[in-house]
Parts: sequence; structure tokens; C-alpha cells
Amino acid sequence: MAWRCELTGKTRQIGHRVSHSNRKTKRRFMPNLLNVTLMSDALGRSVRLRVSANALKSVDHRGGLDAFLLKAKDTELSPRVLGLKRQVVKKRQATA
Repeated sequence: MAWRCELTGKTRQIGHRVSHSNRKTKRRFMPNLLNVTLMSDALGRSVRLRVSANALKSVDHRGGLDAFLLKAKDTELSPRVLGLKRQVVKKRQATA
């Protein structure tokens, strides 16, 4: 499983571990990924996602999963979440 957030696209970063003598060796900075279940109001069902803690705060700040998906860029979303976004948009247009 890739170390990648399904909502924001946040992935691992590469850096250096620097010793006291200033020797540099490669290291990885991993995102804080969590397995969460989020509720979609438009679809009326819950969705299990693997998201970063930062994305989880953003979802709460924007007012839920549906609002986050409507504002999110398609290039950042995973293919599975992109399909979910299309379903939400379709359902919103049907009710409006």
C-alpha cells in the first residue's frame, strides 16, 4: 500500500539524517496516515479512506466530506475518491 493520502495527495518526502560530524545519510519523512470512515451526506453512506491527519482537519474545516470533495482539485485525488466526487456532484445536480 502506497504511503499517500487519498484526499490531498500528500506523500513521503526524502531528506537527510545529519550526524554530529555532519555526515548525511538518506531518510524518509512519512505522512501521518490514518484509516478513517467518513460520512457522505449527499450519498447517504459512509466511506473508508486512508487520509493524513492534516486532511482530516481540512475535511472538518470545510464542513464535511462532500464540501471538501467539491473544492478539491482532481489532480490531487486518488482514482477511487475521484469516482466518489463524481457521484456526489451527480447527486447534488439531481436534487437541485
